[in-house]
Amino acid sequence: MANAASGMAVHDDCKLKFLELKAKRTYRFIVFKIEEKQKQVVVEKVGEPTDSYEAFTASLPADECRYAVYDFDFVTDENCQKSRIFFIAWSPDTSKVRSKMIYASSKDRFKRELDGIQVELQATDPSEMDLDVIKSRAN
Repeated sequence: MANAASGMAVHDDCKLKFLELKAKRTYRFIVFKIEEKQKQVVVEKVGEPTDSYEAFTASLPADECRYAVYDFDFVTDENCQKSRIFFIAWSPDTSKVRSKMIYASSKDRFKRELDGIQVELQATDPSEMDLDVIKSRAN
């Protein structure tokens, strides 16, 4: 288990699931949660490859912080099929200050454990990560 700078460990399952998303495209998204009592980041939910972006955003709690990875498929202006792996730090305004601080201080270290992140996004409300934002950041 890797140790995050804030003292949060990263459960091996986090890295394994991310590798499966990246290499095998087994999942569309992964939602990660910090378990404060165990002081580690764990996988909370995975999305099937057929799941929509709406299913992904619906899996993020409205008033709690989370990390998430989303595999976004798109077609370029040149008609090429591409994909980008997004890292999303979800920190809603309504979440607890302590939670925001723990997620913020653990983010960079956790993100380094996930080799292959192409785009990073910080969101405090759903409008900051709606599909139009994802599309504009993918290119």
